[in-house]
Formats: sequence, structure tokens, C-alpha cells
Amino acid sequence: MFDYEPEQALGKVLAVDTATVTVEVEDAEQLKRLQVNRLVVLRSSKVGQHLIGLIIQVTRKRLAEIPNDFEEQDQGPNELNLCKIALIGTMRDREGERRDVFRRTLESVPEIDAECFPLEGERLTAFMRVLSNTAAEGSSLHLGNYTLDEHATAYLNGNKFFQRHAFIGGSTGSGKSWTTARIIEQMERLSSVNAIVFDIHGEYKPVEGERIKHLKIAGPSDVEAGKGLADGVVFLPYWLLTYEALVSLFVDRTDQNAPNQAMIMAREVNEAKRFYLEQGHFNEVLDSFTIDSPVPFSLDHLLSRLNEINVEMVDGAKGKRQGDFFGKLSRMISRLENKLSDRRLGFLFGGGDDVLEFDWLQRLANSLLGAASETDEGGIKIIDFSEVPSDVLPLIVSLVARLAFSIQQWTLIEARHPVALMCDEAHVYMPQRTEASAADSISLDIFEKIAKEGRKYGLGLVVISQRPSEVNKTLISQCSNFVAMRLTNAEDQSVIKKLLPDSLGGFSEILPTLDTGEALVVGDACLLPSRIRIDEPNNKPNSGTVDFWDEWQTDVSADRLSSAVDNWRKQSIN
Repeated sequence: MFDYEPEQALGKVLAVDTATVTVEVEDAEQLKRLQVNRLVVLRSSKVGQHLIGLIIQVTRKRLAEIPNDFEEQDQGPNELNLCKIALIGTMRDREGERRDVFRRTLESVPEIDAECFPLEGERLTAFMRVLSNTAAEGSSLHLGNYTLDEHATAYLNGNKFFQRHAFIGGSTGSGKSWTTARIIEQMERLSSVNAIVFDIHGEYKPVEGERIKHLKIAGPSDVEAGKGLADGVVFLPYWLLTYEALVSLFVDRTDQNAPNQAMIMAREVNEAKRFYLEQGHFNEVLDSFTIDSPVPFSLDHLLSRLNEINVEMVDGAKGKRQGDFFGKLSRMISRLENKLSDRRLGFLFGGGDDVLEFDWLQRLANSLLGAASETDEGGIKIIDFSEVPSDVLPLIVSLVARLAFSIQQWTLIEARHPVALMCDEAHVYMPQRTEASAADSISLDIFEKIAKEGRKYGLGLVVISQRPSEVNKTLISQCSNFVAMRLTNAEDQSVIKKLLPDSLGGFSEILPTLDTGEALVVGDACLLPSRIRIDEPNNKPNSGTVDFWDEWQTDVSADRLSSAVDNWRKQSIN
């Protein structure tokens, strides 16, 4: 592939420092054509190999600026033209029966005076195709084309992208949702795909496909209409919550009686679950359940017990006296009753008798975690959380994530089928620990566990956010793949730059200058740090930037405001 003639050389190696090489460019005109982040080829000290490098700096130095140890060399009349290159991989002419194989390893470094050649034109196209073929072996994820060569298709390794977790980040309007929709469309082509997309604002409704199913967390109008799983409406009943989540929801931690309330809650929830199992004669579960086991229980039964304890009178030395917890549960009971009457929380408390059936969890698991080949409804489940109140959103999103993790954890190894969680607007429910509320902390615990342990259970995580600096650092540090789109905020840029290899040099400096729909892709899923122009998805999400100036010149819908007010009152967008 690299059949260069000596006269085509940019110059010769002047200095070698670990993975960085300095090349003297002999022709000043060639120096003018060199650009940072372009690729070059260097002759290796090993036969049958070439080294691939990335230009990170181009300089022209006057003789007066040249250090003493360079002055004796023949540098031309007035100047020394230098090109600094970061070595990023090795191209082998042959490996076994395969020809032209690229490896992201450095088995050697170039010798002094080794020739350096530009990688451009037809050779660049051929090299990009080698990368595409190598990365695409049986597991290709096609995002778009390389910016360096629009005719070279950009593939990522689909296995490594989801195995080792990924981060997709970019400022508003950079094409982040567009990229996510493109990935979803690529996933949809797989016969047994299994993924859950957390759609926080309902922007992925237009994304359609044979293996895509749209679900929605129940809103007030859905509860009123009696809708359920058959209608694509999901209830996440209170009994699926862990003990810690129940406490965060029902106990005010600023109350001086909070410790007593939490203790009573633990005891009575446990007893309510025991009562349910005894009534249903589920003896096998009865022998081994815990307070966090997903066992239904009646809130009416729980409230009745809490009220009894709150007004309990016990025998004393001088007759009846107030019990140990007399009056100490009043605020918790009031808080619980308020939650029950809050129509916004119908997805927790308004599921009716159906959600108290013992086999209801099985039906929920089938709906949320069934692969495309197991169900006719679709393997990619896009769940709309837009009607979930913001104060409990982290709790509810993490509840779905915990359900996925628990199902994967308790599935026999030989029967385990991988699931991907695509977490849009991740900064909303994966904040920094220092800014986390009680509900946020519960959400973080679950997602951090998935990030650290999910791979062994076949659970992949794709973190998507426009504010990398606000996303929990532990979660981002567990991601081995980065699709970084335009980032204009200095703090957000800093987060991504710290996670990129040092050898990339100035590659990360392009983050604020990337075009809409253009991304810097780095990680285990791609063989080279790549600047990729993402292909347009067939169905664009509802996140496009509004053209203010153009829209202000068109007619306005006559009933838009009355419709909005009506929807606001009904708490539902029709």
C-alpha cells in the first residue's frame, strides 16, 4: 500500500522521544501544506512495517532561534522547518494470511533519518478502508464518513462500543441527539437487539423501525383512561422500590423523628410483604424474601398499621399510657397520603389491582427486557419519561436501570442476553456527588454499580449529555469510548481532554470548532482517534434547532396557546 518513492518524502526524522517524533521538512512549500491532525507514514526499523503518525505541531524556526547542537547541520540559508508527530500505530504488510493489517501498538520507533511521507489522496482512501474493514469484522457500527476522506466509511466495533461503555457529549445543537438516533437505527437492523433508551423529553418519538417499541411512563390522563402495558403505558409501582428509595420518598430527613420513622417503615413494609405472601400461599418466596425483594404489598394495609402505631396506647404502671411512637409518625403518614393523592405520581400509585398481581413483574420484565427475537413488539424500547415530575425523575429512571441490572444478575449465565441502556440527558439523574439529593444518591449508586459491574452481566451503558462537567466523574471514567461533538464550554472541554490519551496532542483542541453533526471519536471501539461526519438518521428526533428568524416570518397556528393551556391543565400532551 505504501509504495512511496524517496522524492515523495516530506523529510527525515531528526529526533525521537518515546512516541513523539520530530521531522525536518526539507521543502518549505510542503511545510505550507501540512495541517495539524493530518496523518503521515514513517518507515519502520522493522521490515514489512510502517508507522502511522498524527501531526501535532508544525513550526518554522529562524537560524538565530536554533539550538547550538543543530547549527552545524545543513539547514538551508535561513530557517529550520520542523514537524512534530505523535506515533499512534503500526501498519503491517502481512499478518499470517492477511495483508495490510493495522495495529494500535508500537513495536518499534523510526530510526534517525528515516523518511516521512504524507498520507493523502488515494493512499489515505486505501488506508481508511483498511481501518473500516478491520473494525467492521462481523460487528460493525456504521456512523458516517471520515472528515479526512468523505469516501472512506467510518465504522466502530459494535462489541467494544457497548461492552466497555460509551459517552456521547456535545453542546446544544451540535448533533448529539442526531448521533444517538443514528446509533439506534444501526442497532435496529440486528435480529435480536435488546436495548432501553431513556427519553427524558420525548424527543425520540419520530424514531421508528420494525424492532423499535415506544413506551411511556404513565401520566395523569393515562391513569384516568385505565391504560396499561398493552397500550404502551408503563407503571412502576411503589413495591419495586428498594427500602432506601421508599425512605427517601416518604420520610422527611429534616424531621427530628426521621430515624424512628425509617425504622418503623422498614419493619412494617417487611411485614406487609410477608402478609401478602402468606395470603397468596407463596411459600417458596416466603422463606427467603427480604425487604428489597420485588414482592407486592398493599399500601392500605401499610397505612392502617402506621396509623395504629401512631396512636397506640400501651399498659403502664398507672394504667394506659402513650406508646413509644405515639405521634412520631404523623408527618410521615401525612407525607405518604399526599403522595398517594398526587395525580402526577399515578405511575407509582395508580396502577390499580393489576400491579398487585404476583405475575405482574414478569409481564413488566417481558415488556422492558424482551429481545427483538423474543417479541413481536420490538427489542429497542424507547421509554418516554417526559411526564415524570423532576423531583422524582432520578428515582424512577434508576428504578428501570435497577430492574434491568437485577434481571441480568439473576439470569443463568448460559441464558444471559446482553442489554444496552442509553441514558439521554444523563446529567439530570447522574449528577456529581457533591450536588446530589437523597434521590440522586440512590440513582448514582445504581448507575455506578452498572458502570463498574455491568459488563460481566451483559449490561452496557451509553451516557449521553450536553454537560460532561455536570455528569458524575466515576461514571464518565468507566467509559472507554467517547463520541465528542462540539463543546463550547471550557469546563466541558476540560473533562473530555483529561480522558483523551496524551499522545493525541492538539487533537482535542478541535472540540469547539467541530461542525454540527461532526464528532471526534476515541476509544476501544475505533482503531484510530477519528474525526467523523455523522450520517443523517432516517428519522430525525424532535430536537432540531428552531430557525427563529425564519419562523418569525410565517403564520402562527390559531389555537396553539389554548391547546398548550389545555394540555398543561390535563398534564398530558395530545
